[in-house]
Amino acid sequence: MTTTTKWVEALAFDSTADSGHTVRVDTNVEAGGLGSGMNPKKMLLGTLNACSGMDVVEILKKMKVAFSKFEIVADAEQTEEHPKVFKFISMVYRIDANPADLDKVKKAVALSQEKYCGISAMLAKHCTINHSIELI
Repeated sequence: MTTTTKWVEALAFDSTADSGHTVRVDTNVEAGGLGSGMNPKKMLLGTLNACSGMDVVEILKKMKVAFSKFEIVADAEQTEEHPKVFKFISMVYRIDANPADLDKVKKAVALSQEKYCGISAMLAKHCTINHSIELI
């Protein structure tokens, strides 16, 4: 697994994976960036959501749980001193599954958080990650 990250201008960088996919990482104009991409910590939260979300979708598919809407919202609080790191992360899994399938959704989320999501495992070594589930 390899990525190459190249400076664009100001505080903007393009990061390209060995798969050929590129993402822009930046910050807002007020902080000296171009406002052309997510800042690194927001990108990390988004990556946590996507990693866990991929697990949950695959597990629910195997469990034959029907849904058409699924989103994960992650909120993190940072320390005040540098380096500013996450104190804790709260994740909310929102899904339109049938209420009768709630236990299966809970199991899928737990399996992701406790066994499969590598991003969650790495972050959990440094801060608490709480999660909840909302049926929508």
